[in-house]
Amino acid sequence: MSDVAMAPPRRRGFARFLPLERAEGENAAAGRALLAECLRECPLWSSVLVPAVIARTAAALLLPAAVAEGIDAAVSGAGVATAVVHVGVVLTVLSAAEAAMELANAYYKAAVTADLRNRFIRHVLALGVAGRRRFASGDLLSRLTTDTAKPAGFLLVLLNIAVGLLTLAGCAVALWIIDWTLALTLLVGIPVAFGMVRLFVSRTAKHFLRYQQIQADIVARFLDALRGARTIRANGNPQRDAARVLRPLGELNITGRAVWKAQGQIGWQLLLLISLLQIAVLCVGGFALTAERITAGEFVASAGYVLLAVHGFEAVESIVMVLKSHIGATRVATVLSTPAREPGSPVVPDIGAGRLDLRGVTVRDGDRVVLDNVYLRIPAGSNVAAVGRSGSGKSVLAAVAGRLVHPSGGSVTFDGVAFAELSESALRASVAYAFEKPALLGRTIHDAIAYGRPGASRAEVERAARIARADHFVRKLPAGYDTPVREARFSGGEVQRLGLARAVLVDARLVILDDATSSLDAATEVQVAHAFDRVLAGRTCLLVAHRASTAARADLVAWLDEGRVRGFAPHAQLWSDPAYREVFGG
Repeated sequence: MSDVAMAPPRRRGFARFLPLERAEGENAAAGRALLAECLRECPLWSSVLVPAVIARTAAALLLPAAVAEGIDAAVSGAGVATAVVHVGVVLTVLSAAEAAMELANAYYKAAVTADLRNRFIRHVLALGVAGRRRFASGDLLSRLTTDTAKPAGFLLVLLNIAVGLLTLAGCAVALWIIDWTLALTLLVGIPVAFGMVRLFVSRTAKHFLRYQQIQADIVARFLDALRGARTIRANGNPQRDAARVLRPLGELNITGRAVWKAQGQIGWQLLLLISLLQIAVLCVGGFALTAERITAGEFVASAGYVLLAVHGFEAVESIVMVLKSHIGATRVATVLSTPAREPGSPVVPDIGAGRLDLRGVTVRDGDRVVLDNVYLRIPAGSNVAAVGRSGSGKSVLAAVAGRLVHPSGGSVTFDGVAFAELSESALRASVAYAFEKPALLGRTIHDAIAYGRPGASRAEVERAARIARADHFVRKLPAGYDTPVREARFSGGEVQRLGLARAVLVDARLVILDDATSSLDAATEVQVAHAFDRVLAGRTCLLVAHRASTAARADLVAWLDEGRVRGFAPHAQLWSDPAYREVFGG
């Protein structure tokens, strides 16, 4: 690798006002690329928005001239009817253009935001478990709800800045036509104003970005507290956790005050500059009027033009919006640029009954090795229990076996087909999961059970629930299987049985039960196990077990110790080892 440092790419246009690389690194370029994509979105409404903004600008520039025409006509004694018509036409165009601009901007922002959120959600789901570990849940929620809405306003902000510059140029030309000294007086303030704006941006860009990051951190802490609400209450110290959630508020306050202070400073500085320019132009215009170089109407027009021109200096709000749009786009692009899995083959070749092979599988979590060079051959149609002490890698093994986690090294094949080559849809048609704490997704209980097979009939859903011993308590609900999930209250064991029913319904060749019966009492677990033995006959099953009775019912036991396979044999054979018995507290 060359030791010669490459120069960073040169930024162009407004990017020179956005020194975000120091805060976001290479993702700032991805943010600008995403903003460019958003500018090309929804061509219908953008094609309405751009002409509307141009028409509004043109009408605003013509209005002082039309008023001046009327004043000069009145002073000279000529008829003012024509001038009144001209003013009326200009005002009508101005009003219509503003209405069209507001309507087009609303539809454009809604369309772009909806599309960006759709892309964001799809990509986050496509990242898989390992990919999503890079981002905290609260951070992802903040990026979805807040940051995805900001790029949609970028087009109008750019148009407003462009219009401000064009208006400034148009006013300078109009003042030059009236009297060159008026234009020269106005132009003196332009470099001063732009220098002030650039200084403001260079000072506040990092603060805007940090403000967003702190807000996301608070949301992430709050979501963690909600998930652990029972633990917090059980330990009787909610004040400590409230303090933990709100700890970043101090930095948020400091960062916010830094931004507001900078905005306040640039605000009064620009206001002072604008006032001085207005006074200067009016004084020069007054001298020109007394010298009879301009008429009374032209003096009024010059006052109108300088009023329009100074709005071009008030670019701070637009520049702030550019900063916010860029920061939002950068935070969204950071997620979208995280590589997702390739689509893979859309089908699983039906060449076997479900043999699962793990060859040299290694999984790392940061610097820690969770699974270390694991070799396992799980025969087709067998029932294999994964056992081991807490932290031995049982759940990670189950996750790798179903490609919820991608190994850092080694390979996983199913009936000779590499899991890495399969699409998610093909994989999920062949692998069914049940978890320790299953999430009930869908509108109703029927939907939650049928989540893996959305087209399943009611009879199929009820059969799966009966096998998992869930049918009787579902029927006791107010609307049975049509009861909304949000209105149902279940115990931990009942939720697990619904998760088991969902796994049964998928009718997959490989079933993975990740501690999926831990909340069931012993009698119910035995009933569910016997029912599963019948319905899963001929299918391959990998289950994470904590009880010796569960391991005893399995055909084979994979005994894990510190991420390695210490034994792979029937439970009865392993039971002779005292270290194995200690896994179950024996």
